[in-house]
Amino acid sequence: MIAGRYTLVREIGRGGMGAVWLGRDEVLGRDVAIKRIGMQPGGNTPDLERAEREAKLAARLNHPHVVAVYDLVDEDEAQWLVMEHVEGLNLAQVVKRDGPLTVDRAATVIRQAAEALTQAHTAGIIHRDVKPSNILVTPAGQVKLTDFGIARAEADASLTQTGLVTGSPAYLAPEVASGRMATEASDVWSLGATLYHALEGQPPYDVGDNLMGAMYRIVHEDPPRPTHAGWLEPLLLATMAKEPSDRWSMLQVRQFAARSPQAGVPAPLPAGGETTQAMAPPHPADADHVSVLRSTAGPAPVAAPRRRRRSAALLPVLVVACVVLLAVVIGALVLDNQPDDTTAEEPAVSESTSPTTESNEPSPTESDTTAADAERAAAMTTFVSDYLDTVVADPSKAWGRLTPDFQKASGGFGKYQKFWDPYNAATIDDIGADPETGIVSYSVRYTNEDGGGFDDTVELQLEDSGGSFLIAGEA
Repeated sequence: MIAGRYTLVREIGRGGMGAVWLGRDEVLGRDVAIKRIGMQPGGNTPDLERAEREAKLAARLNHPHVVAVYDLVDEDEAQWLVMEHVEGLNLAQVVKRDGPLTVDRAATVIRQAAEALTQAHTAGIIHRDVKPSNILVTPAGQVKLTDFGIARAEADASLTQTGLVTGSPAYLAPEVASGRMATEASDVWSLGATLYHALEGQPPYDVGDNLMGAMYRIVHEDPPRPTHAGWLEPLLLATMAKEPSDRWSMLQVRQFAARSPQAGVPAPLPAGGETTQAMAPPHPADADHVSVLRSTAGPAPVAAPRRRRRSAALLPVLVVACVVLLAVVIGALVLDNQPDDTTAEEPAVSESTSPTTESNEPSPTESDTTAADAERAAAMTTFVSDYLDTVVADPSKAWGRLTPDFQKASGGFGKYQKFWDPYNAATIDDIGADPETGIVSYSVRYTNEDGGGFDDTVELQLEDSGGSFLIAGEA
């Protein structure tokens, strides 16, 4: 019996801070989790300071997706943290038991964890040890974030010492792995790495016995690319961006994961930078955060064209449509002027022995080909026009109109999005399409919200895809 009210039933877990027991609160008649606080590394006294920190920080977060802390007991030179008991497994155990999660199931888990972390960040608390084993999942699918033992409040830097790295190596953000202070963006990376584990069935980095080698890869190499991310790929790319300023905020992560692919995802933007344009309406749970705004980060190398005004866009499409109509009329006139005996069977002529008489008039087959080419050219320019409108309004939706190879060549979604953010218009002065090569060429004026901008000439290589097109690269 602890503190005259808590009975230890059995050990149910063990972590860096010590053993966790299933206990019984005899006063309130409920099950609790009781953690015996371990020793500090290299020390010989219980880490009471760390336990007090976890208790105080967790107590500030009254949230359905955060494990509640009920009590902190100091008894017989031992310290015990009394917490809410969560029936279920942690995310690492779920993946080990069930294998990689489906995209939709992973989105549900990450959304709930992001809700908890959004609340923590709003309260000025950085978790600093987000990982699968600290995300508990009940049989009903409810998520509870636990272990704020190494978390800190923004106003309290006492925990971190110079050169001391805290957190689990496989999920550490690059800046933390290099010894810098953890920030909210570091939690975003760690949650992205946790999502990677959930989708791929393994951590993004294999630490093993080579801790220093893993830390070097995290700091100096590009993060691994997922193969089973589905519609969550933009989220993974924007959370595991090497530069903290390129990552989404935790609220933006939560908003993205809350939306189904059929509903159309918003375009969450990097957490840093000035904000000027409101995003799509958030989930009702985010009513206090409606002011998530559009970033105005500087441009990166061009990955795809920009939007132009619709009035300018319609002109080239109408011209092409007229060409199509003219080709059909000419074809009809040619057919009407053919002699009545054109349907009679003609003797076979060997192309190799008898010369043919060339005619300047197109045959019916040639007319059909001309019309088909004109229609294809019109479809190509329409596709680019729609793409331009989409990419300015919603880069995450336009991202899917690039081929996977061109997405990779563009540097990933984070870099792609960062390029498009400063501009609110892209006016095309001239556009043409070659239906044989699949190339669309145009001149464009990029304009930002301050009225500045620059001119460019772009050639996009399109490829057929399910009755439409994808952008395969810049020609």
